[in-house]
Amino acid sequence: MHEITISFSIAFSLIGTLDADLLEIVGLSLKVSLFSVGLSLLIGLPAGAAIAIGRFPGRLGLIVISNSLMGMPPVVIGLLVYLALSRTGPFGVFGLLYTPTAMVIAQTLLITPIVIALARQTIEELNSEYAEYFASISICLRQRVMTLLWEGRYGLMTVCLAGFGRAISEVGAVMIVGGNIDHLTRVMTTAIALETSKGNLELAMALGIILMLLALMVNFLLAFFRPTETFGKNGTRTY
Repeated sequence: MHEITISFSIAFSLIGTLDADLLEIVGLSLKVSLFSVGLSLLIGLPAGAAIAIGRFPGRLGLIVISNSLMGMPPVVIGLLVYLALSRTGPFGVFGLLYTPTAMVIAQTLLITPIVIALARQTIEELNSEYAEYFASISICLRQRVMTLLWEGRYGLMTVCLAGFGRAISEVGAVMIVGGNIDHLTRVMTTAIALETSKGNLELAMALGIILMLLALMVNFLLAFFRPTETFGKNGTRTY
């Protein structure tokens, strides 16, 4: 018990003194995760909106696929990206394997189905709610999509949060394609796994504490900035 107390004390000291190695790992984790979430939102929000609003052949199949890919094992995504980026793979000529770019690619493939599925559900509900209103003003598809994205912005913030949480906590895929190389591709989750296996619990604890604080901070900001939802006499929502 005494050793654990000492380890926690050293962990908090590393955080308080802004240890250089700690900051480097945290900075790369945030950079990779934020890039991955940004790309996933750029792909997933329009795709989710299109599936939610559109009525076309194969729509049900896309819904089933996007829902199924939400549970895709990260190591499988990592393996597929590894095969694609390896020297013998179709994209091996770019030399992206064991780089932060490869980690962004893997995380983007992992997060995008989550964004598509959750965004589709949010926008589909709003589209049903505003169907009569849209019909009465006869707006085009692009305007409808933009309106629904704006009206569902607070629900879509939750989608963004889910994507960020998935990215920042990922281990398997980034370990395979990144290699956990010191000063190059070592992020918080892979560093925690490595340092724990080495017995360096102080750094592992410090990184674990930061991970928990990030999760708490994101959830607090989402709750703080989300306005209170009320309903008017006609049943429409106001904020």
